[in-house]
Amino acid sequence: MEESLLSAIHWLLNLLALPSVGLPAIFIVSLISATLLPLGSEPAVFGYIKLSPDMFWPAILVATAGNTIGGAISYAMGLGAEKAFQRWKERHPHAADEHRMRGRWNERAHAWIHRLGPPALLLSWLPGVGDPLCAVAGWLRLPFWPCVAYMAIGKFLRYLAMTASLLWLFPGQV
Repeated sequence: MEESLLSAIHWLLNLLALPSVGLPAIFIVSLISATLLPLGSEPAVFGYIKLSPDMFWPAILVATAGNTIGGAISYAMGLGAEKAFQRWKERHPHAADEHRMRGRWNERAHAWIHRLGPPALLLSWLPGVGDPLCAVAGWLRLPFWPCVAYMAIGKFLRYLAMTASLLWLFPGQV
């Protein structure tokens, strides 16, 4: 069993190897890293651009697209969780009241996000905060397309700033 798992992981890593796969690998890594799974896509984008400097803009745009779609998946997960919670609350009204009494900080965070609305998703690029923020936007049923637009802007600016900074800090060839 353990050997087959290691074999599957090795196969996946070979499949996503740079630069043989290139932009599809950037897309997949960026998409996965924008869900609630802990994975950083910046090293993959930076590594690919170091290997293929002429692919700077395509890599940034593909990473942005993958990461934005991953954020939309997190949004959908939050929306689905909220719907499931509403169904649960209807069946267990007393437990839901107890849950509400314990969540004062949640209420303040929800009020803040509701007040800001979709522009709050400009912060969806932040490590540790951004992915749950996308899920909370779905939970709160903020308008989907404006949320996706703000996610895309924030994620694009993050990839642009991070990659340009890394290229400036590490200018030598691979």
